[in-house]
Amino acid sequence: MHDSKEKRPVSDDQAPVPEVIAVVPCAGHATRIAPLPCSKELLPVALDRSTAEAPPVKVVSSYLLHKLRTAGIRRAFLILRKGKWDIPDYYGDGAEVGVNLAYLVVRRTYGPPYTIDEAYPFIRGARIAFGFPDILFGPTDAYARGLEALSQSRADLVLGLFRPHDESASDLVDIDSRGRIRKLLIQPHHTRLVWTWIFAVWTPTFTEFMHEYLTVPRTAAQDSGAGLVHELTVGHVIQAAIRAGLQTQSIAFPEHRYLDVGTPQGLVRLASLHGLAEFGVDAPLAAE
Repeated sequence: MHDSKEKRPVSDDQAPVPEVIAVVPCAGHATRIAPLPCSKELLPVALDRSTAEAPPVKVVSSYLLHKLRTAGIRRAFLILRKGKWDIPDYYGDGAEVGVNLAYLVVRRTYGPPYTIDEAYPFIRGARIAFGFPDILFGPTDAYARGLEALSQSRADLVLGLFRPHDESASDLVDIDSRGRIRKLLIQPHHTRLVWTWIFAVWTPTFTEFMHEYLTVPRTAAQDSGAGLVHELTVGHVIQAAIRAGLQTQSIAFPEHRYLDVGTPQGLVRLASLHGLAEFGVDAPLAAE
């Protein structure tokens, strides 16, 4: 006898949408601007006198967390290395920034992808919002727009694209007329490409790809005969994903700029600005 209530397979359109979790790498040594009195993620960049309740000094990473919160993201993993205890001491559980924060500590890292992969047991199955905590960029709803593009395009990965300041120091992205990513070049010396990526959102498919890609023994990259780069970047993993046929899409922000505070050039630019509104930051500069 047939059961009239036999379960039917769930279509892709009816399947539940995975939660979005942010992953923020904070394990770097900031060698380009060392020595510093604090972690570079906590460099003060602005003052906020709009309310007595909020901390008056705004640190660079707080703007990334604000963008995540604006996109409705309420969980984030900040991945540290030993000695960067000032970050959890400053943010605590994230109540003041409106994002529930958890911290993971890596012993050694051979580049940002390995740092990200430390969170794999906690983020597998989720959609991921990724960003660098020492880079300011606009607009405030950048992640919301990126996640919308991820859903509409059904891509495995979406990159947020901006006009580069220095092509030779950036990962440059080649896209077609529909914004699909054709290739990514890592710090090319000569190119006509006009886009660099600053943030990314992706599906569990890319998380699994990265995890498998990193199964090469971590010490192998230190072996001169291994044929591997000394330090792997997220760009290298994206390159490999494109070659492997993962669906990659982009969303461009030609009207906005970015500022990498983790470089000497970025600090000089920061000191010369009269405000940060173009990066989605409304508060006046701390130096004013």
